[in-house]
Amino acid sequence: MAYTAEKPVPPPSSDELRARIPGWGADLDPADRPSFPRESLDLRPEGAHWDFPERQEPDGPRERSVEHKFLTPVFGTAQPLTGISGVIRRYAYDRFSEGRAAHWLLLIAGDRVDAIESHLKSFATFRPDNPITETGLMAEVKRHPIRSRFGRGRADLRHTWIDPILVAGPWVLTGWLVLKVLRPKR
Repeated sequence: MAYTAEKPVPPPSSDELRARIPGWGADLDPADRPSFPRESLDLRPEGAHWDFPERQEPDGPRERSVEHKFLTPVFGTAQPLTGISGVIRRYAYDRFSEGRAAHWLLLIAGDRVDAIESHLKSFATFRPDNPITETGLMAEVKRHPIRSRFGRGRADLRHTWIDPILVAGPWVLTGWLVLKVLRPKR
């Protein structure tokens, strides 16, 4: 069982592993180990002094992978799931195993929906998001745009063509939808 001090199956012996896996045990000799002079071989029994760790109390429903019977003993609470993105993420955890692509694709979709929700929430504040300054476009224009782009081995040059579509596309689409909705009312 996960998260307990007991070992469910005895591990195979060194001889069995050496016979089964080519090259296994090459670093058993301390002189062959990369960390040898600094490595401490004094194996004092200073591990866990419990059979099962003390559990953190959940303050509400938490997402849990379907592979596990219960929540891990300690879990993060800094970013509770909210909104439509929270519904998408909960569905990913409740329905799909972590070994399935659908699980991870739903989590990515939840992140994208969360970004859109955050942009929309920013319009309700006195300082809404500014896509021009927040993407670094102004710094790109002011600080050696040609010299910094070419001859430097930048990895982001491969996706430069799609950046305006991904950054400006949602803003243009939102503006177009707003105009479409408001135009018939005039």
